[in-house]
Amino acid sequence: MNIEDVEIYILDKLRKNLSPTLYYHGLHHTVDVVEASLKIAEAEGIVDEESLLLLKTAALYHDVGFITTYRGHEEEGCRIAQLTLPNFGYNPSQIEKVCGMIMATKIPQTPHNHLEKIIADADLDYLGGTQFWPIANSLYEELREREMVTDLQTWNKIQVNFLTAHSYWTPTAQAWRDKKKQSSLEQLVEIVSGY
Repeated sequence: MNIEDVEIYILDKLRKNLSPTLYYHGLHHTVDVVEASLKIAEAEGIVDEESLLLLKTAALYHDVGFITTYRGHEEEGCRIAQLTLPNFGYNPSQIEKVCGMIMATKIPQTPHNHLEKIIADADLDYLGGTQFWPIANSLYEELREREMVTDLQTWNKIQVNFLTAHSYWTPTAQAWRDKKKQSSLEQLVEIVSGY
């Protein structure tokens, strides 16, 4: 598995092909998810080199499907991974694991193993992060651009429901992010109660 070439290939593909209206799901988000995945994995005690390489690969590929489609981008990302990863020395079993992790980021999340739980948490790391408001606003702008949400009041109600239903999967993400996520949720509830 040649992760260095995978990283160059995917980041270049995203840089050249992602829509500039992907204010949330831009290249910066993929880079953030790679970083968060590896930090959570380390804290979760993942030391197996192959597991870490597959996790990083999945994080790099998890939103590449946005190049061709918005809805169903996870399935498209998996298709792209199946087409391209053999060129970088990945075998079918490894590609299947990568696809499992990509699919674990699909909302609603249903991860089936430890690595899938890690990437699922990394993908929604911002919910409990210090940059919740600007990042949430970038997602609102992205969805509004696609006429998937109409106004800020509707969006804030969606966010209240989403944060209320959301739980981090790993003990690490729970310890690092739950308190701040709860604080952002309380602020959102207060905002929505004024409507």
